[in-house]
Amino acid sequence: MPQDASPNGDAPAERVLGSADRVAEMQAKLHRWAAADPDRRFDDLFNLVHDPATLVMAFDRVAGNRGARSPGVDGLTVADVEDRIGVPGFLNDLRAQLKTGSFRPLPVRERKIPKPGGSGKVRKLGIPTIADRVVQAALKLVLEPIFEADFVPVSYGFRPKRRAQDAIAEIQYYGTRGYQWVLDADIEACFDSIGHTALMDRVRARIKDKRVLALVKAFLKAGILTELGIAQDTLTGTPQGGILSPLLANIALSVLDEHLMAPWKPDGTMGSEYRRARQRRQNAATWRLVRYADDFVVLVNGTQEHVELLHEDVATVLAPLGLKLSPAKTRVLHLSDGFDFLGFHIQWRRKRGTDKWHVYTFVAKRPIQSLKAKIRTLTRRLSQRDLGAMLTRINQVMHGWANYFRHAVAKNLFSMLDAFVWKRLIRMLIARHHWRWMDVRRRFTTATGRWLPISAGTVELRPIAAIPITRYRWRAARIPSPWPLTVNA
Repeated sequence: MPQDASPNGDAPAERVLGSADRVAEMQAKLHRWAAADPDRRFDDLFNLVHDPATLVMAFDRVAGNRGARSPGVDGLTVADVEDRIGVPGFLNDLRAQLKTGSFRPLPVRERKIPKPGGSGKVRKLGIPTIADRVVQAALKLVLEPIFEADFVPVSYGFRPKRRAQDAIAEIQYYGTRGYQWVLDADIEACFDSIGHTALMDRVRARIKDKRVLALVKAFLKAGILTELGIAQDTLTGTPQGGILSPLLANIALSVLDEHLMAPWKPDGTMGSEYRRARQRRQNAATWRLVRYADDFVVLVNGTQEHVELLHEDVATVLAPLGLKLSPAKTRVLHLSDGFDFLGFHIQWRRKRGTDKWHVYTFVAKRPIQSLKAKIRTLTRRLSQRDLGAMLTRINQVMHGWANYFRHAVAKNLFSMLDAFVWKRLIRMLIARHHWRWMDVRRRFTTATGRWLPISAGTVELRPIAAIPITRYRWRAARIPSPWPLTVNA
């Protein structure tokens, strides 16, 4: 690799001035080289992984993550590193281990969390140590620009500048253009089942540096320490909770993207609107994949039989990765039946009062139930939590949720949820202060009878119904890249 790719040489791993700019420059170069030569295999990347600027940026990302307070098997948190060890010393020691080859990932600490929706099922997370998280973040900083040059635009999960709303907008766009048969697919335990050999083969297609490959493989084989304290080997999968895991999952699942979207290349049978129309005139189907991490749908402009054939084709593509579709959760359906995807309910239906049909996006039942469960937990009748702190937390939960769903048909739903929260708070305050209804009216209405917002000091309950509902336009090829392919003179 050209020497100008290394941002800092052998500088000590302290707060390197301009680390962000240096790493961004390095990433831009890697991305340009990868895009310019799809067959290039990158060597001499290990020096970039343990470069001081890369490690500083990696630590900052770990420290800014929501899981910074969660320790791994060694019991250390980010705060412990900052207060007891010191970040420069911690990074210098980590860099020395990487350079000498003595670094070894520790097993991840297993933690089970309930899946949303109240199904009673749990999701297994693997929490790495802080040192392992920093090295994973450094690997991601180096590898992501390379593989992003190869990823097909139809995948949206855990990719820079992309979001779930882009995936929903693409479904809506093609659903209104005849792609109304749907393969609603579910991969069984995707993160736990990805075969290491197949995954590493995908990584080797782009990465030649043996030290980087060995480091990636070491993380895959690091093992798990269960909640019962039992050590287990990891023969397959990439644990959810690791910083590198989403990128590795995208690398593995990109084989599905490439297979299904190959006909959409300029010289493919679906490479232009004319060719797609010709396909349909010949009673052949056209299709479009939309994937968000391990959740995906295939939209088909054709017949149910075409979707059934695609179902078999998808299963065949996933099999070499050690993955299989869930028979119970994978469905073939028409868009008029509706389906849930990324928390939204998507359905083709007639517009009220007209003969026109449109693809609508609503909020699915499960996220509504999950939100209500959170509000119930925060507003228990016998809760003695400070009202100001409670209102602050409720505002955070409600507005974060509403901002995610503000592009759906949700105006009436937002008003209903505001009423739900208000009633929960009033019931709690009545129980706490032994109020009667006249006490509530005296405290929360004006002299003219207008209701006032529930407040405590300077904090007041903010309604989500005030959030404007806007349509999210599909950005298609207009999604910006974090690493431009051209350099300004």
